[in-house]
Amino acid sequence: MAKVKWAVAARRRRKRLLARAKGYRGARRLHLLKAKETVMRAKAYSTRDRKVKKREFRNLWVIRLNAAARARGLTYGQFMSACRKANVKLNRKQLAELAVNDQPAFDQLVSQVRAN
Repeated sequence: MAKVKWAVAARRRRKRLLARAKGYRGARRLHLLKAKETVMRAKAYSTRDRKVKKREFRNLWVIRLNAAARARGLTYGQFMSACRKANVKLNRKQLAELAVNDQPAFDQLVSQVRAN
């Protein structure tokens, strides 16, 4: 059997690793071992933070809804409870978007929810 030479595959693997480490500072970009550690850690953080991002956005929508509801004399909990009782099918993202960008429509929604 012929001897297997790994030079091409190894160079490709190392180049791919260093390409992923592009933009890092110092040894994290230049040295293979440090670059590998940093890239692996970055992958772990990106996996974790895809979940954290969803959590943070929901938190932002709740904060915005709470502020908008309090400006109209309700708390967030009272507003959401009234929305459920009035059978409003909008989610928190849509409600927060209304509260920020279309205040007259949000006012109308609040008055409709209060009536029920």
